[in-house]
Amino acid sequence: MGSHREPDNQAVGLVKGNAASNGAEALLEVTDMVVNYGRIQALHGISLHVAPGELVTLLGANGAGKTTTMRALSGLLPLTRGRILLEGRDITQMKAHERVGEGLIQAPEGRGVFPGMTVQENLDMGCYGRPFKQKAEYNKTLDWVYELFPRMLERRKQVGGTLSGGEQQMLAIGRSLMARPKLLLLDEPSMGLAPMIIQQIFRIITEINKQGTTVLLVEQNAQQALSRSDRAYILETGEVTKTGSGAELLTDPAVKSAYLGVG
Repeated sequence: MGSHREPDNQAVGLVKGNAASNGAEALLEVTDMVVNYGRIQALHGISLHVAPGELVTLLGANGAGKTTTMRALSGLLPLTRGRILLEGRDITQMKAHERVGEGLIQAPEGRGVFPGMTVQENLDMGCYGRPFKQKAEYNKTLDWVYELFPRMLERRKQVGGTLSGGEQQMLAIGRSLMARPKLLLLDEPSMGLAPMIIQQIFRIITEINKQGTTVLLVEQNAQQALSRSDRAYILETGEVTKTGSGAELLTDPAVKSAYLGVG
């Protein structure tokens, strides 16, 4: 399928490795992001960027601010201070549905499938806020999603509420892909899943990224996330405390001790 052709690996490598250092425009750029819950400050001036084609992870313990960051990026929480740029355009004041229209798409924590709708209907809801102009484009995208998730094709007439946890996670990601994301936000995709299903979910996330979709991933499974990420940010109590490549952080003694149970 032409619009989902796997990009040239060498070209992607250049984008992934050098976007920040050579002045290339980031797909997402977040500067000094502060978010309050009433009088409680949840995020303390977070700055991060994601280059086109990257897979970037936000890693942290419960309460570190990962989901708050994702909700702020999606427009579900207002910023107290800071700026969010998507492809160089300031989206800080955009409403959530407007960000969807710009291609900033989130698969939320907890999956959020529509339990009374079929798999096919759930997938169709994914393009509700970013409709297709042509039927052929819709068919091509739907075929791509079913190729990534053949189990969804088998169960396309089954209602979402009767799927297993792993199947619901596949459906949630597939629904997000139906919106043709420029940036796909994935919030804890492995939560509550069996180890074998987690492996499968991460293989699919890696494949989605290899085929050209930029991914920002929130995850507690450090081994799986860091081993597949170009770069990662470590969040602690609403602040970025460390950043580096996935490979660097996998071997960092503090990260190994805190998140991998080593040391």
